[in-house]
Amino acid sequence: MRAILHRRVTAPIAIATGLGLALVGCSGGAGGGANGNSAGEADGVVTVYGTIADTEAELLEQSWADWEKENNIDIQYESSKEFESQIGIRAQGGNPPDLAIFPQPGLLADLASRGFIQEAPEGVEKNADEYWSEDWKAYGTVDGTFYGAPLMASVKGFVWYSPKQFADNGWEVPKTYQDMVDLTATMQTTLGKAPWCAGFGSGDATGWPGTDWVEDLVLRQSGPDVYDQWVKNEVKFTDPDISDAFTSVGDILLNPSYVNAGFGDVKSINATAFGDVANAMADGTCALTHQASFFDGFLTDAGATVGPDADIWAFVTPAVNEGETAVTGGGEIVGAFSNDADTVKVQEYLSSPEWANSRVALGGVISANKGLDPESAQSPILQQAIQILQDPDTTFRFDASDLMPGAVGAGTFWKGMVDWIDGTPQDEVLSNIEAGWPTE
Repeated sequence: MRAILHRRVTAPIAIATGLGLALVGCSGGAGGGANGNSAGEADGVVTVYGTIADTEAELLEQSWADWEKENNIDIQYESSKEFESQIGIRAQGGNPPDLAIFPQPGLLADLASRGFIQEAPEGVEKNADEYWSEDWKAYGTVDGTFYGAPLMASVKGFVWYSPKQFADNGWEVPKTYQDMVDLTATMQTTLGKAPWCAGFGSGDATGWPGTDWVEDLVLRQSGPDVYDQWVKNEVKFTDPDISDAFTSVGDILLNPSYVNAGFGDVKSINATAFGDVANAMADGTCALTHQASFFDGFLTDAGATVGPDADIWAFVTPAVNEGETAVTGGGEIVGAFSNDADTVKVQEYLSSPEWANSRVALGGVISANKGLDPESAQSPILQQAIQILQDPDTTFRFDASDLMPGAVGAGTFWKGMVDWIDGTPQDEVLSNIEAGWPTE
């Protein structure tokens, strides 16, 4: 398992109101920047705190190793599965790191609004303006003030399939969402079994893969404006636009003829770990599944090769109208708690194409930095994901549940997806999700 894929892989998240903290399990370490919110004197050490762990943490440290030596700065990285809860505690306790890698823009925004995060240095903002889209820069902006540039990214909504199976049966990659539903019916008839498999299982975070499905459809059917309003609760979960998205997803996921290949009936989706789907794809039990770009690693671990002419390849969930490209995804924002000269230099470096190319070349991740060479990525699907992010015609929106308050995004929304799959009426599910929205 690759810890960088998304912290959902390792821990559930719930940004709480009040202290702006999240509640997750496991242990976090001590340490952090002694400078707090003051400028301080550069001491040759910059502490960085985040959720990136295990092998991915080693690659992160490797990505800046040469730069550290050249600039005589020791970057000390600390990982914690308790990041979402501990970062707020440490900030309020006067023991924050110099820099933090936020996997949720909402958490950065909460701490920035409380005066804990430093305004981004001029060099960071210059990099953001030159190498990042306005949408990406906006995720690090709070009330008109820019606090932090993005780091890495992921593209969600890929539909994974077998190129050979498609070629053997004369099936074409669908150009619209309705084409995909129609193709599903054709595949079911030809194969004589359910073509799709899905897994919502993820421990305490069970249900999150379903939110990705819904977010894809809200963006594609109703457009970015409605999507943005939905994130702010200006469009409610009970609104017809959101209900229509659930219905469109249900055309596939709630149809017992279409799911759950190799695992059981519709309800088995909740009991199936999302990573286990890779094995069913690799051995041919399953013909189609919906998952983010990181699924490439799971398929490789399962023994499949990934590429246009390999065992498994992927297309982006089609738009409602042919020719449009809209994708959802995730990423991280780097925010600073101190602004001494060394911290500023590291923050600027992490927002640069030089760092992006260094890290992406090591494998497993991508970035939306426009200065990134797609060829830096080792995987063809990651190269494609980079091209999608760099395409000026692509409409990108950050994962909605990550932007919503944790009580909803990592709470009632996740639970609602589980209830929906288990057969709870859709209107009741939507009302229950909406009821989780904080009143203050």
